[in-house]
Parts: sequence; structure tokens; C-alpha cells
Amino acid sequence: MITLKPPFFAILLLPFLAMSQQTQDSLITQNLEAVLLRSVKVRSNAPITHSNVTKADLVLRNLGQDLPYLLNDLPSVVATSDAGAGIGYTGLRIRGVSAQSTNITINGIPYNDAESLSTYWVNLPDFSSSVEQLQVQRGVGTSTLGAGAFGASIAIQTEDATEGAFAEMSHSVGSFNTFKHTLKFSTGLINDRLSFSGRASKIISDGYIDRASSDLKSYFVQGTYQTDQSLLKAIAFGGQERTYQAWYGIDPDTYAASPTFNYAGIYSDADGNIQFYEDQVDNYQQDHHQLHWQKRWSSLWSTQVSLNYTHGKGYYEEFREDDVLTNYALSSSLTNTSDVVRRRWLDNDFYVVSASASRQKQNNEWLLGLFYSSYIGDHFGEIIWAAMAENGYPGQQYYFGLGKKNEFSSYAKLTKNLGADWQLYADAQWRRVDYNTTGLNSDRLPFEVDVNYNFFNPKVGATYKLNNKHGFYGSVARANREPARSDFENNPDVKPETLTDFELGWRFDNKRSKIDLNAFYMAYDEQLVLTGNIDNNGTPIRDNSGKSYRAGIELSSRTDLTNKLMMFANLSWSSNQTEQTISSFNGELTNFGKRDLTFSPEWVGSNRLSFRASEKLELNWYTKWVSDQYMSDINAPISRLDGYLLNDFGASFICQPKAILTSIRFDLMVNNILNVDYISNGYYYSYDDDFSNPGMIQTVEGIGYYPQAGTNVLAGVTLRF
Repeated sequence: MITLKPPFFAILLLPFLAMSQQTQDSLITQNLEAVLLRSVKVRSNAPITHSNVTKADLVLRNLGQDLPYLLNDLPSVVATSDAGAGIGYTGLRIRGVSAQSTNITINGIPYNDAESLSTYWVNLPDFSSSVEQLQVQRGVGTSTLGAGAFGASIAIQTEDATEGAFAEMSHSVGSFNTFKHTLKFSTGLINDRLSFSGRASKIISDGYIDRASSDLKSYFVQGTYQTDQSLLKAIAFGGQERTYQAWYGIDPDTYAASPTFNYAGIYSDADGNIQFYEDQVDNYQQDHHQLHWQKRWSSLWSTQVSLNYTHGKGYYEEFREDDVLTNYALSSSLTNTSDVVRRRWLDNDFYVVSASASRQKQNNEWLLGLFYSSYIGDHFGEIIWAAMAENGYPGQQYYFGLGKKNEFSSYAKLTKNLGADWQLYADAQWRRVDYNTTGLNSDRLPFEVDVNYNFFNPKVGATYKLNNKHGFYGSVARANREPARSDFENNPDVKPETLTDFELGWRFDNKRSKIDLNAFYMAYDEQLVLTGNIDNNGTPIRDNSGKSYRAGIELSSRTDLTNKLMMFANLSWSSNQTEQTISSFNGELTNFGKRDLTFSPEWVGSNRLSFRASEKLELNWYTKWVSDQYMSDINAPISRLDGYLLNDFGASFICQPKAILTSIRFDLMVNNILNVDYISNGYYYSYDDDFSNPGMIQTVEGIGYYPQAGTNVLAGVTLRF
């Protein structure tokens, strides 16, 4: 069960009692909530390619699916789900870049796992219900905190304090026995100073894929104390997930015969009958505690200090049929193999201190910041059961490894207005990363890493306002990024990656339409790209690719077709290639020359037609198009994923009763309404062998698919008091 730690949260609230009230002066009161993300978010006219998403945008589809599916309509975004229906393990790619290279922050605090660099939305189920706004920056973007952005960054701000008190109940039900229950409350402002709010959620689903069930719980609690010139906010949030594994995928023949088949947990009983291990699950809990203090000292200066502590602990359990006993330091006088049940654990702590100061005077705005984080992660495995072992005991630990990562960074940002038309932007960041590991990895091999990196990441750009309708911008940015833990496991000589990003854009805005058109060229040196393979933990394998690039054009628009009908559309074209790809094939190192980068479709587009029939009723038709993409770095023909065109339908109806309830909201989402068979993700593997032709080494190739659900429905009701 999720355990909220009241003593720790109470400590966070103690400063409320000691905080002195500020006297009101002649300054115009700012909304301090809105500047919480100033260190990682940019203004609308900045020379950074970005999209803003509000709470109102998210609520249209927030019926239980994870945040990647709620962002699937943004430019260059592709979402995918292991379980096939957007609940459980989900991910997104932006400009073809994997989640490991997308920087995620929550209230300015890094959310990417410090070691794996990945983002696990399954650990924060229904987090979208606590989001006030977020900004997706494509390309390098502005300097952010944590691991650098190598294609995109997402800056999330959690909900603001509300002026009025409310209570809210949301319930939804849908295909695959999906249920979502959410309770929210807010005290509103007490004496115009103090407020408390919170949320508790539970989501369960069987998943589209066989046994790919999810049992997810989460919470969000915050307290705020504000005066005219200061804001103190304490937040605790987290989640617990228990998901049946679905990361094995299926081969093409199985997909053709039974697209929902799941190999996870498969074994044969004593009579040779196929069975499935019922506890083949991933079980993990993660809790976050944040404290933010913002203070405006004068008309020129303001500061912000943030503290964070995150604790995560959990395991995944596997039944292993006829596994080698010596892999677990076990033995038997009768056999070398045995059925085994194992658990692989991760127990980690993550600490953050972040501080920034801004100075705004006339046409200049400076933002200076410091950031420090410390991560400690224990990796260990346990044997729960072994059929034939003559030594060992249940719970015996068979490997242990320790990972430590410390990061210190500083940054300075300058925005300078040159008259009414020109705005210059400069941004420089220095990052120091220290990472070391000791002990054994999950294969019981010594795993020792001791590396130190110093990165300098400069950025410069300019915005030109031609008139009230037209604006132009351009920027050049450099980013450097360290490898992840799995990169070192797969290649001890892995190198950090470097990106130089060029962005050029045009913005148009009038009363009836808004258009954003931009071109980009992202030049990589030693980009860590997905090879298509996955390791024995289901983690995608990456490797350095030498010189590579991503170049393209992105168009997004909002148009009022009539007073009631609006269209939101975007279309992206890109060329994503390595300069050369060298790989072992048929026993020889082969230069395959230029190849398309993996999981990087040439075309990505989406469209939403929104019909607001009245103040109460809104209808939406969503269209998503993704072109073909390769799963292997050598572009093996069998690794080509076909493109797909999807259509979803959504409807929302709001009524306002005259008594008891403030409002009742009904929502309906019909996903993949045309019942398209499609695959959004998969993997490719190959190995050299001579078993088919002794004396001649040949490469054996194979692929795995993650099929996605056909037509599926989610319907919900929200009662607000």
C-alpha cells in the first residue's frame, strides 16, 4: 500500500508558521504560481520551438490513459504502450528521440531517473489530474535541470492553489475492464493566505495484451502559504504500480495468429501443458517530496529555492524455466538447470537543491541559477524459489550493485529587448556529472564505472516582431549528455553525446488563426541511438552512432473555421540519418553507409476538429498519422514498421445543477474508432551463428512487435461540489 509519510510532510509545513507577513507596497502583484517554472520554461515569444498545454487541454482525454497519450496530438510526438491501450508502461518519442533523451521536470525538479535517464509514467498514474500546465520544447530548448534535452524537454507545473473550496469525484469505465476513480479537494484560500489541496486515484485495467493488467494507485497533496510578495509551497505526491509484464512483445507469426498473445510468465507443467506464472509482475512505489519558496524582494529582484527528496523501491518478478543454476550461485548434484523464480530490486534515493535569482530592469532580464542533485541506487536480486537447488534459501541475494551519481550545474540566462521589434536571448550552462558503480550487475558480472564529465552548453537566439501578426525567430544551441547505466552495461567504452541544434521559425497570429512554422537541423556527434535490440531486462539497447543528424520542418496551426468549429492541426516532415552505420553481419564488420535512424518516421501529423455546439456540449474528432519507420540501425527490411492512420472521437457535456452539485461533466472517448490494426513499437535482434551451415557464419535476424488495441472506449463522469 502507498504510505504517505505525515511526519515528513508536517516538517515541510513548519515554515508556514514562522514566515513573516509582508507589507503591501506599490508593486503590481504577480501570480507567483505562474513563475514557478521560470528556470526551465520560456515565454511565448522566445526563440525556442515549443508548445504549451493547459489543464483544459488535458481534461478532454483524461479518462485513465497516461500522459504520453494525452500529448499524442502535439507536433512530432509518437506515443506507444506495452499493454496496447495507453495504461501501464507507456512512452513517447519526440522528433524520433527516445524517452531517455527527453528531459522531464516537475516544478523544475528532474523526473528522469538519474541512472537510466528514462521516464516511467507508470509510477505516477493519473498524474495528469494534478497538472496545471506544461510546456514541450523541441530541440535543445532552454537550459534545463537534470540530464540534458537531446530532442525535447517537458516542463510540468502542478496545480495552482484555488481561491474557492471544492470537492470533486471522477469515475470512468471502459474497454478491457478499465476503471478509474479520482477524488480531489481544495480548501481554497484561508484568510487569503493558506490553502490545502489533494488527490487520490486508483486505476485498474486488464490491458489489451493478454494478462497485461495494471493495478495503479497514486496521491497528490500540497499546502501553500502566500503573501503579496512571497509564496511557500509544500508538495508530496507519488504512486504505486503493480503491472503484469508485457515487454516481451511477440514475433510476426504469433501476431498473425493471435495478436494479443503474451509470452511473459510462460512455462510447461509436469504434464507438458502450457501455463503462465501469475506473479510475473512489476511492483514499484515512488514518493516525491518538494518544497518551493519564492520571494520578490523589490521591483528588480526575485528569488526561488526548491528542495526535493524522492524515494523509490520495488522489483519485478520472473519465472525462469530450466535456467542455469550457476547463474544464481546455486547447485544441484542431479542437474545443471532448474525452474527458478527471481526478483530484481531497485531501491533508490534522490536529493535535489535548486536556487535561482532573477533581475528585471527596463529592457533586460537576467536569470541566474544553481543546481545540485545526489542519487544513490541499490540494485540487487533475490531467489524466491528454485525447484532443484540443493543450496540457498528463499530470499537469498544473488547479486548486489551500487550506483551513485552527483550533479552540479549553474546557468545564466539573459533576455534583452532592443526596441519594440527585436529581442535577444542568451543562455549558458555548465554541468558537472560524477557517476560510479560498484558490485555486480544482474548477470552477476563485475560492473564498475567511475566517470566524470564537464559539459558546457551555450545557447543564443533572437526574435523579430515584424508587426502585430508576424514574428520570426532563430536560435543555435549546444547540448552534451552523459550515457545511461544500461549504455555502460552494453558497452563499457560508450561515449557521451553532443548535439548542435539550429532552429528557425515564423509565428503568425490574428483573430481567427494562429500558425507556427519552423525548420530545424540537429547535428549529432556520437548520438546514442536505439539499435533496435533490447537487453534481458527489456531495456532498449543504445550505442554511439558517430555523426548523425535530424533535419525537418514542423507546421502547427489553430484556425477558427466558424464561431463554433475550430481546427488544430500539425504536420512534421524530417530526414533522420547516420553518416555511416557499421555492424557485424554474416561474421564480418560491414559498413552499411547512410541509414535512417531507428524509430524516426519521416512524417508525423495530427488534427483535431473541435465543434462547440453550445456552452455545455463539445465534440472532438482526432486524427493521427505516422509514416513507416525502421526498428534496426542497419534498416533491415524485416524491421520496417508500417505506418498507420488513426481516428478517435471525443464528446464532453457539462451541466450545472441548481443545488448540491456545482457541475456534472460527462466525457466519452472512442479510441481507434475505425478499428485499425497497427503496431507503434517493437524491437529487432540479430546474432551470428554457423549452425545452419557449418563453416559459414550467417546472421540470424528476428523482430518483436507491441500490438496496439483496436476500437476501445472510455466513458466518465465528474461530480464537482
